[in-house]
Amino acid sequence: MTDPFGFLRIPREPVPARPVEERLGDWREVHAGQALLPLVSRQADRCMDCGIPFCHTGCPLGNLIPEWNAYAAHADWRAAYERLHATNNFPEVTGRLCPAPCEDACVLTINANPVTIKNVEQAIVDEGLRRGYMAASPPERHSGKTVAVIGSGPAGLAAAQQLTRAGHAVTVHERADRIGGLLRYGIPEFKMEKAHLDRRIEQMRAEGTVFVTGHDVGGTDDTATAGDAAADAAELRGRCDAVVVAIGAGERRELPVPGRELHGIHQAMEYLTYANRVREGDWSESPITAEGRHVVIVGGGDTGSDCMGTALRQGAISVVQLDINPEPGPGRTDDEPWPVYPKTYRISHAHDEARGREGRDPRLFACATLRFEGDAAGRVRALHLTAVEPVGRSPLAGTERVVPAGLVLLALGFSGPERAGGLREQLGLEYDERGNYARDAGFAASGGRAPGVFVAGDAGRGQSLVVWAIAEGRAAAAAVDRYLTGSTCLPAPVAAHDRPMTALGRMRYGDF
Repeated sequence: MTDPFGFLRIPREPVPARPVEERLGDWREVHAGQALLPLVSRQADRCMDCGIPFCHTGCPLGNLIPEWNAYAAHADWRAAYERLHATNNFPEVTGRLCPAPCEDACVLTINANPVTIKNVEQAIVDEGLRRGYMAASPPERHSGKTVAVIGSGPAGLAAAQQLTRAGHAVTVHERADRIGGLLRYGIPEFKMEKAHLDRRIEQMRAEGTVFVTGHDVGGTDDTATAGDAAADAAELRGRCDAVVVAIGAGERRELPVPGRELHGIHQAMEYLTYANRVREGDWSESPITAEGRHVVIVGGGDTGSDCMGTALRQGAISVVQLDINPEPGPGRTDDEPWPVYPKTYRISHAHDEARGREGRDPRLFACATLRFEGDAAGRVRALHLTAVEPVGRSPLAGTERVVPAGLVLLALGFSGPERAGGLREQLGLEYDERGNYARDAGFAASGGRAPGVFVAGDAGRGQSLVVWAIAEGRAAAAAVDRYLTGSTCLPAPVAAHDRPMTALGRMRYGDF
């Protein structure tokens, strides 16, 4: 066990990021090269090994956090690595990208600072990789069943790895030219270097998973005629024993205000994809760049933060992020009691970089865009905004102001799977009341017209965290395995309609 008095003797000490001026000069991870040990082992010793570890309630994967904390505290990296992978296929991803709701559910959070669970997780997997613990785990026997996974984001990859290890022949179909989905083209290099993703894909290949890129299932691709594409998804279902739809929630929200048609206004994911392609070596420079421009990011979420870090590295003159929500307070409200994940004032690495460069928080809270203003050439040059009241978000009279904008990035979130293409019609999928693909509690597509088709990740849940995507991929794999064989030994950490913990408990659709 950990030190029973560690939480009393040892203060919380997160792994420090590299200095702002250093990391703005490159695209490496913000913690790249930082010494994780022995700092992380000492921090793991703060874990109280609670009788009821509420960190589990904050983690949909059910990660065995107290167990691997104890192993990390004693530098037993082999055991820690194995316990970490017992519940999580890609801890090198969650250790870098997850906002760590487990830390807000830590019992220490009641009246102190939580254990640095995210730092410990990343240190365990990185140390395990350094020691050569990662190895392929091919199945001992093959079932003779075939499964197609459509989409190679975290949900699709998790489902594919679980099903491959269960003995099924799994092929992952990805419309892009590389595997990884948003992990590849949506997440900037400074948050997760793609070498981590490439290493895991090679492990999956060694286990037997087959990857097909450049194949837009249900849409059109360069190798298919219009007639072939129209039957693509149905034909795939006809020759496979099961299909997992894990295409994410890619339907981007728009901003229908005057001036939207001006040049220089782009969707955030388009901008991030171009920047990541430069990092992959496809282009020498991005078709959309922030260099020498005043950048305004509309949207206060993680995607907007990723745009900010990217724009700063590209050489933006200034960066402003607009958030329609009021500025959160520093602590929990009565509506968000422990152990739920609260909406508190948080600073991302990108916000810290902007603040370090310009001396202030780059965000403007409780404001909305009224219209865009362009120059004679039809390019955006300014954005008119207004303050809004906190509940109805209606404009407040007399608060209009103008900010310069040579590049505007729309990071307004997503409203379910993309509507374009014929995937939904070809597989007989239906929409639920939220605009996502409908499914039952066991991840099977609803409606009865698509037997053997399952929906995992954001395509069925809506935009969510990477940890939920992996949990759904694992749970959907268990459902597919049961469908194919009549039973399963694969873990199912969540049901399709589970929601994060709130003050009312873990919510399901039926609770609304």
